[in-house]
Amino acid sequence: MSSAATLDRRDNIDAAAVALLLLLTFSWGLNGVAGKVANTGYNPIFLTVARSGIAAVLVFAWCRFRGVALFERDGTLWPGILAGLLFGAEFVLIFIGLDYTSVARSALMVNTMPFWVLLGAHFLLGERMSLAKLGGLVLAFAGVVVVFSDGLSLPGPEAIKGDLMSLCAGVFWAATTIVIKASKLSRASAEKMLLYQLVVSAVVILPLIPLAGPVLRDVSSLATGALVFQAVYVVAFTYILWFWMMRRYPAAGLSSFAFLTPVFGVLLGGLLLDEPLTARLFLALGLIAAGLIIVNRPARAKEA
Repeated sequence: MSSAATLDRRDNIDAAAVALLLLLTFSWGLNGVAGKVANTGYNPIFLTVARSGIAAVLVFAWCRFRGVALFERDGTLWPGILAGLLFGAEFVLIFIGLDYTSVARSALMVNTMPFWVLLGAHFLLGERMSLAKLGGLVLAFAGVVVVFSDGLSLPGPEAIKGDLMSLCAGVFWAATTIVIKASKLSRASAEKMLLYQLVVSAVVILPLIPLAGPVLRDVSSLATGALVFQAVYVVAFTYILWFWMMRRYPAAGLSSFAFLTPVFGVLLGGLLLDEPLTARLFLALGLIAAGLIIVNRPARAKEA
């Protein structure tokens, strides 16, 4: 590591990092609202393709500007393609699911991802699960049960279909993470990993657009703005900002803020879309957030 990079590295989460993490988790929570609004104007599979395509162009331009190497032979092609397929499946499920369920319920289901990673790493990568993390897993799945039992927050009779799609999206997100951890993608630049996911998902999903009906629904400036917000700000900007923070700050400290994304997702769904926020939904949020805090807590070093 160069001396400049060493000086740039932080050992602790400082005030600037806290401010940026609040911005990022708020933005990711708001992303669900943007997806719901964009769905009113566009076919959800088209949204997935457009979001990935626009973001891919912007990330590629960023890589050219920063001189990030993208085309060397490094053994990442096939795992990169697999990660892209999983990424595409994840967002198709999220966007179609938002046609049926609320942003709040979707946010809780999708953000079960860390718990699926925990299970996958335990069984597939040999990363042993501690009792504390198992406890966090149990709390999170208790929260999922509470969501499915909460009839008062159902936006319609088919909401369970959307909930299941969102839950499966969380599984696909976790599978993407496992593929990255288990392959040479773990040594590739973050920008290259993101581009694999964006480009492959856009290309592979493109022929599936007619399956979700007409491309255009009730197109409006608000729906179009929501699409642009997701592609330009959420994917192209906040993801790169997150990768920059991962290089600068301790990963464990950053991960400890993961519980804020579903918190913001639930609250913003209620505040901006007038979705029903019930006592059971807040109980589910508390259980899942507590599980996230436990799962992302760094393990104590063994005493000598």
